[in-house]
Amino acid sequence: MSPARSFTHSASASRQITGRMVLACVVTFFAIVAGVNAVMIGAAVSTFGGVDTESSYQAGLAFARESAASRAQDALRWQVDARVSALGDATIVEVTARDAAGKALTGLQAGARLIHPTDRRADHAVVLADLGFGVFKGRTEALAGQWDLAIELLRDGRRIFLSKNRVILQ
Repeated sequence: MSPARSFTHSASASRQITGRMVLACVVTFFAIVAGVNAVMIGAAVSTFGGVDTESSYQAGLAFARESAASRAQDALRWQVDARVSALGDATIVEVTARDAAGKALTGLQAGARLIHPTDRRADHAVVLADLGFGVFKGRTEALAGQWDLAIELLRDGRRIFLSKNRVILQ
């Protein structure tokens, strides 16, 4: 048998867990969780660009119209080329439009949009001026990153051609 050892504990060396301590820990934990949730909700709401589709029925009808317009556009066999370049503090968009035989298209109005892939609030409309001989040119503020370039050619206010391509601007 070994001699009995006696241990003495001082009150300052160990803490007793009390009901108040447990309550304070639980309240603190949930306060931290609620605070983080509030910050994350604020960030999510302030960066949301909006609802993409108000009515799925209307979106379906629009898709059917776009499909028919795409088939009509393919039948034209137009050759439309676009060039996007940076020039100082501006982004230049130049579009050249030719028919199936390679002749310059005339009598058209043209427009372009640089569409941000994730936030439509950042989109930029580019007014394209007709320079003649199927060439259209416009400018917007200097942009960088990935964008979708949408080009529309219209005759008498009716869209005849639509093209959408991803471009990377530096």
